[in-house]
Amino acid sequence: MSVRFDLTLDCADAPRLAAFWKTALGYVDEPPPPPYATREEWLAQFDLSEDDGGGEWLCDPAGVGPRLSILEVPEPKTAKNRLHIDVRVPGHGTPGERWARITAEADRLVGAGGRVLETFDGHHVVMADPEGNEFCVAAGPADRA
Repeated sequence: MSVRFDLTLDCADAPRLAAFWKTALGYVDEPPPPPYATREEWLAQFDLSEDDGGGEWLCDPAGVGPRLSILEVPEPKTAKNRLHIDVRVPGHGTPGERWARITAEADRLVGAGGRVLETFDGHHVVMADPEGNEFCVAAGPADRA
């Protein structure tokens, strides 16, 4: 039996990082869990104060992908990620067409605040989000994005 999973990113500026990942993944703000009307109301049950750091919660509007929690922490990022996100573009077409889609997506994400770390011509682009978290842009299987 498989299980559902969420991903969590630690950060210094949750709203900034959430804006980037909403652009990158097409995600939206996740509503608070019922019966809570606001995220603040939900957090209050855990006796958290504003000093505990902020957070943003995102979800796939189609309900397919994992949820993404973006939580503010006091310490900076100090090493390479051991787990990273792969942003997939449609994999159909010729190798040149796939590579054009990969580089176009990388360019779009640079415009959203990401940066290119390394390019593996014809295969994938290693990037970093605005806080330095690594991720890749690559083609998915030919039958899906």
